[in-house]
Amino acid sequence: MDLDLRGKRVLVTGASKGIGLACAEAFAAEGCDLTLAARDAAALERAAAGLRGRHNVGVAVHAADLSDAAARHRLHAAHPEVDVLVNNAGAIPGGTLHDIPLARWEEAWRLKVFGYIHLTQLYLPAMEARGTGVILNIIGMAGRAPRADYICGAAGNAALIAFTNALGARSVDHGVRVLGINPAGTRTERYETLARARAKSRFGDESRWRELLTNLPFGRPAEPAEIADLAVYLASARAGYLSGTVVDADGGGQFRG
Repeated sequence: MDLDLRGKRVLVTGASKGIGLACAEAFAAEGCDLTLAARDAAALERAAAGLRGRHNVGVAVHAADLSDAAARHRLHAAHPEVDVLVNNAGAIPGGTLHDIPLARWEEAWRLKVFGYIHLTQLYLPAMEARGTGVILNIIGMAGRAPRADYICGAAGNAALIAFTNALGARSVDHGVRVLGINPAGTRTERYETLARARAKSRFGDESRWRELLTNLPFGRPAEPAEIADLAVYLASARAGYLSGTVVDADGGGQFRG
C-alpha cells in the first residue's frame, strides 16, 4: 500500500532508541526526510547514519534536552518546517505517590507533558497556515488504565489524551490532524526499567520484575515496529478522516481483567 508520504518532512523526538527510533525507521522506509531529536548526540548520529544507508533519505539530527523550554525553541528555530511532528520524548518514572517527590513529578512532566504541549504550540501555527499537517503524540495505556504504582505517568498520560482529543477536534478546521497512540508494554529498555520499579514497589525486590509479565495479550509485549507501523499509517492520507483520536495499541489487554 502506497501511503503517499514520500518527501514529507518528519520530526521525531526521543528518536535515539525504542519507539522513537522505530518510528524514524518506518517513516524513512516510506521515503520521508527526517529530523531526529534526543539528548544523546552519539546515538542520534549512529541512528541517522543507518537510516541514510538503508533508505537513502535526508536525516538531520538535533541533540537537546527537550525538558528545557529554551531547547525546544532552539529545535523549532533550527527545523521550523515539518509536515509531521511525532512527540515521543519522555520517561516518567514508576512509583506510588509516596515514592515520587514533587520535584521529580515536575521534572518528568517538563519533558513528556509540557514538552508535547509546547512543541505542538510551536509547530501548529505553520501547519495551520499551510492548511495541512499531522501531530502524533505517543502517549501510553496508563492514561486509560491508571495504576497507583505508576501514578505520575498515569496522570501525565491522561492529560495528554485529553489534550489530543480536544485539540484534534478543532485542528481540522485548519486542515491539521492531531492524533495519539497509547502503546501498552512495548519491548524497550524503558519497559524493563518500569517493570523493575513496579517489582521494587510490590515485592521490595526489583530483580523479580519478570514475575509481573503475566497474562499478556499474545503472550508477549508489543514490538516497537508494531507501534511505528501504526504511527506511519495514522500520519498518512489513508487515515485522513481521523483526528482527535487516540488509538489504544494494547492487544485488547484492557478488557482481559
